[in-house]
Amino acid sequence: MIKLIKTLFFSLIAICMVQTADASNASVDVPSVVAQLIKDGDAAITSYRPETGLDTGDAFSALYFDRFEESGMEMAVGLRSAQDKLRLESLFSGVIGAASRRQSAEAVTLAWQQLRIALQETANEWPQSEVEGFWPLVLQAFLILLREGFEAMLVITALVTYLRRQGAVNQLPVIYGGVGLALVASLFTAWLMQSVFQIAGGAHQEALEGVTMLIAAIVLFYVSFWLISKSESARWQAWIEQQVSKAISRGSLFTLGFAAFLAVYREGAETVLFYQALAGQAQGQGTALALGVAIATVALLGLFWVIRSASLRLPVGLFFGITAGLLYYLAVSFAGNGVLELQEAGWVNITPLSWLPRIIWLGLHPTLETFAAQLLLLAPLPFALIWWIHQRRQATIEQETVS
Repeated sequence: MIKLIKTLFFSLIAICMVQTADASNASVDVPSVVAQLIKDGDAAITSYRPETGLDTGDAFSALYFDRFEESGMEMAVGLRSAQDKLRLESLFSGVIGAASRRQSAEAVTLAWQQLRIALQETANEWPQSEVEGFWPLVLQAFLILLREGFEAMLVITALVTYLRRQGAVNQLPVIYGGVGLALVASLFTAWLMQSVFQIAGGAHQEALEGVTMLIAAIVLFYVSFWLISKSESARWQAWIEQQVSKAISRGSLFTLGFAAFLAVYREGAETVLFYQALAGQAQGQGTALALGVAIATVALLGLFWVIRSASLRLPVGLFFGITAGLLYYLAVSFAGNGVLELQEAGWVNITPLSWLPRIIWLGLHPTLETFAAQLLLLAPLPFALIWWIHQRRQATIEQETVS
């Protein structure tokens, strides 16, 4: 825990240095950006014909990168609500996909109207002035890190508790080392996004985010099933004492460390960019930003301790079930959102599915490609549950035989 605190402490210093170095970002006039998006979008839809659908898709793709993203609106919306940002991205994808697939004018118009309404709602709800005052800025800085860090903290807590339950406390530096490396990588990636990717184009940033999410989904998917496979054998303390050295193998440790790295890295770069944007809106308020970050760090560490302590007191079987379920949910969510990012980058086709609902917190988007990625991870679940039930029955029979 001491090493984790040190790592977070030095990362906060680094974040503050980045803020100071790039506190010149201009504030974003979101209502004006939305007005221009709606004007250009209406014009593109008015001239839409199925035979020129690819051109319309390219036009909306340009609106996404050249106006929504380049203006800073995407980052500004993300500052206030990551869910709203993801919703707008998903709706943009829906319009681009419907037009590129040369669907009927009615279908494309409906997709645009959904995006148009969401854009107008964002503009209507946007505050008239930027963050003003010391404590409002502290609160926003606090909420950014708490929001972005909570999901990663859940993964780290689950992995740390697993090692403690396996009696491998001396292997905890593997997890904390993954966290430290992820923070350093996040700072580097944030710099890369701000410099190289802005020159090369926003699609590269979307592609990097998408690839990272998909890798994280694969690793968390593997870890979740790996934990399920250990759950029954871990019920017996005697078995743990005999097999712990085998259970904590080098390969397993690498996987756990890599999972910790990805959990933090996935959120880290975006968090740094959020703070850069916030610093640009409140120049000369470095103390308020630093205080908000510090309070959020203390809150996350407190939550880390509470959740870890509660996990240690849970029955072994229940602990493994909850942990595996959490990681499995994150894997499915990352898979859907990761493919969405690749669709925005133009790396993956967009095939709209009008009957599929849009559930942002689940990473569910109404496109064939995002849904297929999630189904690929969900397909083994029934077989895993059947195997798990069989293992439980076998364990019960063996216990009754011994007694």
